[in-house]
Amino acid sequence: MARIRIPSTIVIIFVTVQIGFLLFMYAQYSSFMPQSEEKPSQVHILILSSWRSGSSFVGQLFSQHPSVFYLMEPAWHVWVTMYQNSAKVLHMAVRDLVRSVFLCDMSVFDAYMPWKRNLSDLFQWAASRALCSAPACDSFQRTDITSELACKTLCGRYPFSKVEEACKTYSHVVIKEVRFFDLKVLYPLLTDPSLNLKIIHLVRDPRAVVKSREQSVKALARDNGIVLSTNGTKVEDSKYKVIQEVCRSHVQIYETATLKPPNFLKDRYLMVRFEDLVREPLSEISEMYKFANLSLTPRLKSWIYNITHGQGPGKKKEAFKITSRDAVSVSQAWRNALSFQKVKKIQELCKGAINILGYQLVDSEKEQRDLTLNLVLPRRQNQFSWSSFNPK
Repeated sequence: MARIRIPSTIVIIFVTVQIGFLLFMYAQYSSFMPQSEEKPSQVHILILSSWRSGSSFVGQLFSQHPSVFYLMEPAWHVWVTMYQNSAKVLHMAVRDLVRSVFLCDMSVFDAYMPWKRNLSDLFQWAASRALCSAPACDSFQRTDITSELACKTLCGRYPFSKVEEACKTYSHVVIKEVRFFDLKVLYPLLTDPSLNLKIIHLVRDPRAVVKSREQSVKALARDNGIVLSTNGTKVEDSKYKVIQEVCRSHVQIYETATLKPPNFLKDRYLMVRFEDLVREPLSEISEMYKFANLSLTPRLKSWIYNITHGQGPGKKKEAFKITSRDAVSVSQAWRNALSFQKVKKIQELCKGAINILGYQLVDSEKEQRDLTLNLVLPRRQNQFSWSSFNPK
């Protein structure tokens, strides 16, 4: 039988073509296979809350950690610039700004602060320990516990470019925001492969929130107008329409995260009640740190104890400052400060939130004033467990 001789060059070409074809098919096949999730090197934490709910305090618990780059309400700049719009309309702009900050891209502020700027042009910049220590400012070390007053005195004139430079050197980026009213707005961030986002949802008894808001009526008037869509008109909220909207949003956020939530929320949502936090600060903070992949340092433990074991509830002029106070007294102050008529009104408007978030309604002034009556239900009755969640 005659044998056909095939030149070696043709064999080489044939094998090469086959290998190329196989590699092409593998690439095509791989594109349809689920990719292994390579999380970004930074961890991103959003403290999601509302005004006067203790969120500045929780923000400081993260800000003072040496591994955290923290900003307090950067979306304030969006609302100040676009104050004639409603909160719902501004959701997208707020979300885009928050995403950019998480990615340490501070060019997003060009739209809201077009002038040449320093650190001090950023809203509540001095509340960030990261902006008061190297590389943002040379006056403090990362392990220092900083104060706003000292930071403002020593660091305010550093250039704005230091914000981005500092952000890129931290393992955790934490943002505290009070301008989201719908968890679904955050879905694009939760599914964004460039982010490793977790959400801490901080809530507080609405009756205590109202008491705290009454100390800051003028400061909140513009934000109230945005919440109520008044086209830029300031509102003092004497009829509690804003607190009603806040209560509605907390219920929406909590139920969205716990009743048939999407699978991408698994292990990325934690609800924290302010009242639990002030009663058992180290335990609750340890839980939040564990959720955020952080460790509690001895220096932070000492600072947390001191900040939560001060004398009295704090002064009115300190409404937006973090000072040493008797935190438990702060959480209970509404029971003596508010009239029962106000309490009844708030309970009518926020009954759903009070029940769902684990607080007890009062039926009389006697119950309201009786501080031995615990109005914060045990958390186990209201705590959501992911172990019971089975995605479709």
